[in-house]
Amino acid sequence: MSVQVVAAKMAEVELKGVPSDKDPSPREEAAVTPGSEEPPRPSLAGKAVPFAATPATATTEPLAVKAGDPAPGSLAPNPGKMPQASALKRPEPQQNGGGEAFVNRDGTVAEAPRMKKIQFADQKQEFNKRPTKIGRRSLSRSISQSSTDSYSSAASYTDSSDDETSPRDKQQKNSKGNGDFCIKNIKQADFGRREIEIAEQEMPALMALRKRAQGEKPLAGAKVVGCTHITAQTAVLMETLAALGAQCRWAACNIYSTQNEVAAALAEGGFSVFAWKGESEDDFWWCIDRCVNLEGWQPNMILDDGGDLTHWIYKKYPNMFKKIKGIVEESVTGVHRLYQLSKAGKLCVPAMNVNDSVTKQKFDNLYCCRESILDGLKRTTDVMFGGKQVVVCGYGEVGKGCCAALKAMGSIVYVTEIDPICALQACMDGFRLVKLNEVIRQVDIVITCTGNKNVVVREYLDRMKNGCIVCNMGHSNTEIDVASLRTPELTWERVRSQVDHVIWPDGKRIVLLAEGRLLNLSCSTVPTFVLSITATTQALALIELYNAPEGRYKQDVYLLPKKMDEYVASLHLPTFDAHLTELSDEQAKYLGLNKNGPFKPNYYRLGHTVGEMTALKATHKVSF
Repeated sequence: MSVQVVAAKMAEVELKGVPSDKDPSPREEAAVTPGSEEPPRPSLAGKAVPFAATPATATTEPLAVKAGDPAPGSLAPNPGKMPQASALKRPEPQQNGGGEAFVNRDGTVAEAPRMKKIQFADQKQEFNKRPTKIGRRSLSRSISQSSTDSYSSAASYTDSSDDETSPRDKQQKNSKGNGDFCIKNIKQADFGRREIEIAEQEMPALMALRKRAQGEKPLAGAKVVGCTHITAQTAVLMETLAALGAQCRWAACNIYSTQNEVAAALAEGGFSVFAWKGESEDDFWWCIDRCVNLEGWQPNMILDDGGDLTHWIYKKYPNMFKKIKGIVEESVTGVHRLYQLSKAGKLCVPAMNVNDSVTKQKFDNLYCCRESILDGLKRTTDVMFGGKQVVVCGYGEVGKGCCAALKAMGSIVYVTEIDPICALQACMDGFRLVKLNEVIRQVDIVITCTGNKNVVVREYLDRMKNGCIVCNMGHSNTEIDVASLRTPELTWERVRSQVDHVIWPDGKRIVLLAEGRLLNLSCSTVPTFVLSITATTQALALIELYNAPEGRYKQDVYLLPKKMDEYVASLHLPTFDAHLTELSDEQAKYLGLNKNGPFKPNYYRLGHTVGEMTALKATHKVSF
């Protein structure tokens, strides 16, 4: 019997199943095969309703039959019976790997291109089982974790497939056979090099400084030990210092901010780097010690971010200060520690306060945080800001940047502040000044940026609403009392990288980001152009302290000379095709200024009041 005749009789006969070696499961029966326009229709009175015989057109979807199967007319033992539509195409491929043919409703047979069915080896075994509650939770968590590894590590290329072996237990060497480093994986060096090359394009001032000064080698003989965030931008700074003649050994100032691929590129380039993303507290101090404690190598300059390196040397190796010429510190926390040492008479060497330079305060702290706060929150929580109630603790430069960004996104922003001047600024900028306990029950997001300790304590954490997001934009992890949350009655649930749910016994949970550490560098990235300003300031401060004649700087804390501050700013202006206006001789004389600057006194900093300037002049040893 021909295929056409069989197809013509399909409208007259009853569709019934055909016995096979393996009866399809109910799920397979219900499945619509690829290429079929509609599934088998429901039966009436137990009998299947056949498809209507319609002429084949260009849009008619064919029924599929595997090549190699018997002809449609001989599918059933009884020629008077036809198979069910779902049996015309079996869901499992033939063992011989044959292709498929399509039978149109007009009876014509068409050859279909071969298609491979992709199936994981353990797919059938895993998903045919009924998962237990524990199984579901484990599967959900593993999917959540693996799916967010690459997403949340935008600040780092870090391959989630890396083994869990601690870098301290690995023996790695770069292509030159050097093994004086400890990083996650030296094989990521090529990726890190590309990251560094991208960063160089957005760091014009630092690259200009490298080009202008590398012939003079102003840091020849300098042995710089550094403890900062190890990112692509820091790598550009380190390579600039090396080009200017310095030897460098480096550790990370934050256990979450290291970009593993950048650390690998630096190690491949011959730098002694001891850092990886996700260090433990013990690893953190071990890495700092490895930087400092090397036989035959004595640092003579310190570049610190947070004061941990300075603290470690002061505590473990105080004799090293006899050969150290100076300290450059860039964070509020680190500067505060230096002032404490100075006040107690324990500061052994001159220190440069880079944090309070105008370029650092206004650009890194304000403009950088204005952009990176949104980036960090979006990447970790996918939160929508419109209409959210947010409280920002602290209205310094970091707080100003955070508030401006959140307000622009439609958030309702509250501010807490201890300084009446900053508080008045917040009010004049349109923010409501409150005490934290007044709004803690109603806000959706809590952001700390004070540089202080115990700003958000357990009492406030207990009173927060369900789902409240808690994060820190200050340098140190002391602002949120995270230690008080590590108690038996509270459950910690890791949702994705750097995101934890802390769950109370009644089911309430808060979303804690980066375990209370610096949000933007732990969970996202920061604008490279802004870091160019900070890095150039750090490089100039190192050059100044290293080359200063003896006696210029005493054992105290100094602000960066304003001339250098202005020089850093001028190096970045060409990027915007900006043109400075020059003073005439008469104008310069009228103002009592040099035509080429500096245009501000050394103690000037954006945001200072007259009283603060006077105090700075008296206590910080600054001069006109």
